[in-house]
Amino acid sequence: MYTIRQTELFSFDQLLKMNPDDRYSQIFVHLDLGPLLRLLGKKSHRGRPEELNVRAMTISLLIGKIERIEFVKDIVRRLRSSEEFRLQCRFTGSDRTPSEASYSRLIHELLRLEIIETAQDELVLDAISEGFLAGKHLAVDSSAVEAWDCQYSEQASKRAAHRRKSKTPKSPEEQLQLNIDGEAEGELKPELEMKPKRRRGRPTREESEQLKKERETYEATLGPFEKKIADMMPYSYEELLEAMPRHASFCSKKNSKGKVESWYGYKANVIVDTDSQYMVSGVLSSAHPNDQRMAIVLLKGLQLKFPMLQIKHVLADKGYDCTTVYQLVRSLGAYPVIDIIHHTEPLEGFDGNFKPVCKQGHSYRYDSFDPKYNTLKFTRPKECNNCPMAESGCQKVHKIKIEQDLRKYTYPARGSESFIELYKKRTAVERVFAYLKEYFGLKRTRHRGLRATVDFQLSSLAYNLCKFALDKLNKRIEISAEAA
Repeated sequence: MYTIRQTELFSFDQLLKMNPDDRYSQIFVHLDLGPLLRLLGKKSHRGRPEELNVRAMTISLLIGKIERIEFVKDIVRRLRSSEEFRLQCRFTGSDRTPSEASYSRLIHELLRLEIIETAQDELVLDAISEGFLAGKHLAVDSSAVEAWDCQYSEQASKRAAHRRKSKTPKSPEEQLQLNIDGEAEGELKPELEMKPKRRRGRPTREESEQLKKERETYEATLGPFEKKIADMMPYSYEELLEAMPRHASFCSKKNSKGKVESWYGYKANVIVDTDSQYMVSGVLSSAHPNDQRMAIVLLKGLQLKFPMLQIKHVLADKGYDCTTVYQLVRSLGAYPVIDIIHHTEPLEGFDGNFKPVCKQGHSYRYDSFDPKYNTLKFTRPKECNNCPMAESGCQKVHKIKIEQDLRKYTYPARGSESFIELYKKRTAVERVFAYLKEYFGLKRTRHRGLRATVDFQLSSLAYNLCKFALDKLNKRIEISAEAA
């Protein structure tokens, strides 16, 4: 019997070249999912065998963020239709394709065990050890994250207006159905208790003590986010995180152009390294807490998680202009570079940047800073060289300690060229928000309630993973180029 030798269509090398490259292998090699498997795995060898690949499901959620897949059902549909996507998500041939309910249970467990937050902190520590993240200049900011069930969106308002129009009003007879006795039907509303009226004028000593006790009793029942900002300092990071509101809410704030913007959803609060643009820390809260309260939560967590960082400056905009925030930044050993809000006119003898002013109205020039005594040195301006009061009316040097007023004085001094150039680095956090919203699906979250926190953590972890993988690749290329 003759054998017919068929010519090969492709060689083995050509088949290897046509094999699709796993572009995610360089990213997820830096992600340690060992703690995830230990926490979510079976505690005993008995019972029903595991049918779901939890590690592959977590990777598929991260790939969904990178490829801008918004819905879990689209991830499930692609896992069923694309074998290449299954291999990229690390699913094997024997693994069952998970359902949407399985992903929902996984997200609930990720939230309960705080696995994504732990992986994020470990990745930041790896970036610090590799030298990619110095943490010298940090920027704090927040950004809006819309909820999927946004009731204040344009389409939602149109649907509400349509429902109001389609609803037929009741006739007066239907609105008021009378009994035989002539009384209106329905439950009788209880009479409101009238508060005792206080007499006019200054209260007596007994009344003042009673009012003081009532106020203290009321303030004792308030949570950390309902008290004054200064009263949040004694609380620990875990207590603040537990009391932080995380439900979707309505918020309005002014943008950079002075126009009021409103949204319904959440607020992403992050700390970013301005030099490397790594996201060091971040939390997702309700939209209504102000930025100053969230800055206290972030800075307390930064001190707890990364005490090895040598922070020099913390940058923020006017929304964080609060004495408590300044004090917390100084407790970290850093200097606040925060734009100030002028509530009143500057004192006599000082300009808008709180620099001393000479008799002729010229501002003194910032000269240097003494770190030993935390003192700013201001020298006489050049306009005073030919001034007749230069020798008698004005002094040559002014020295002001920073602790005199932390809001007004910092290093470098307000209004100086160093302060202006350093404040420009704050735009790094705006770029990070742009990356997260445009490329990692943070513009609007699909999940509700506490599960929206997992969505935010997945977006931030995917961003830091891609950046860390790129830095490692560039470092490897530089080492190979130097060796050659």
